[in-house]
Amino acid sequence: MRHQIGGRKLGRMQGPRLALYKNLIVSVFRYEKVMTTEAKAKEIRPQVERMITLAKRGDLAARRTVVAELPDEPLVIKKLFDEIAPKYAERTSGYTRITHLGNRNGDRAPIVQIELL
Repeated sequence: MRHQIGGRKLGRMQGPRLALYKNLIVSVFRYEKVMTTEAKAKEIRPQVERMITLAKRGDLAARRTVVAELPDEPLVIKKLFDEIAPKYAERTSGYTRITHLGNRNGDRAPIVQIELL
């Protein structure tokens, strides 16, 4: 039984699944909106919001935590700390929005757009 085991597997093994999450998170910060499936968007939303909360703190420990999760993306990290985090200074949570766009033609998977508010 899968009691208290969170997260979606998305039909992938652990390594490719974590790489997919990392790439989607980087894309959300780089382009500020991404079209993807509903399951993938719901899976990365808490991670995106947690990184924005860390960036709002702005101290060295928060920056090192974000760098540890996105080690090869210095421009995205700079944008997160310098542009995105100050935009949400007065907001305590709810930095993202998931908008339903319909279903994909090939397999009828629900397609959504996850964007920063």
